[in-house]
Amino acid sequence: MTLASPIDLIARREDRDDLPAVPAFNVIGLEHVEAFVDAADSLKVPLILQVSQNATRFRGGIRPFAAAIVQLAAAASVPIAVQLDHADDVDLVREAADAGVTSVMFDASTLEFEANVEQTRLVAAEMQAQGIWVEGELGEIGGKDGAHAFGVRTDPGQAAAFVERTGVDGLAVAVGSSHAMKTQEAVLDLELIAELRDAVPVPLVLHGASGVSDRRVAEACRAGVRKVNFGTRFNGAFTAALRDALTEYDGVDPRVYLRRGRDALAADARHVLSLFA
Repeated sequence: MTLASPIDLIARREDRDDLPAVPAFNVIGLEHVEAFVDAADSLKVPLILQVSQNATRFRGGIRPFAAAIVQLAAAASVPIAVQLDHADDVDLVREAADAGVTSVMFDASTLEFEANVEQTRLVAAEMQAQGIWVEGELGEIGGKDGAHAFGVRTDPGQAAAFVERTGVDGLAVAVGSSHAMKTQEAVLDLELIAELRDAVPVPLVLHGASGVSDRRVAEACRAGVRKVNFGTRFNGAFTAALRDALTEYDGVDPRVYLRRGRDALAADARHVLSLFA
């Protein structure tokens, strides 16, 4: 199956009353990609695979890894989009576009509002001219810790102005979640999500969903979120499985413990995807 754009996947789900949103999973290694594609295939749930700017730096560049992600995604039996996530490096955004991603998330949320608008506007125009879906991010004016620092909230009026001036296709908003949470204790502001939904004419994106319970994820989607990002929870499952495997195995074949890690990723991915099935 050919690669999809996030907007195609979102449009397929907007008439659903239960969970009218698309899941997006962050990948770091091939084990992540293989596990997530396998889970999406088995449950027949469309998916967005995301590789962050930090992950591309870990891998020493985006092109080889993106090529592998694109190939595995394109071979899936369900539509899958591939996104560059949380990038503030314009050159990397361009490399990702050349490497075949179908969307990019340009994150200038740590800048002052006007600087964020101007940089995001330029990136959005350049990428959209190539048919690439663009997600922007907005937290608060001068939010130096970014949109997902604890306590930060996105203002609906400012969000509407940001979308109008930048022309982005989707907007990551700060509504109570935070990145890298290991427990599901985040409390989302559902009223704010609804206000943002009414104020902004593009899909809303929830980052940091690993810190949000299944019930609250569903509530957020019903309130107006259309794309839900997960990452940390999968890394926790992968790491725990590796630890267990290495305590039991005294050999040196990495396939033994990496298979355990990949299986744990797939199992947790199936759980998350079952919410969207």
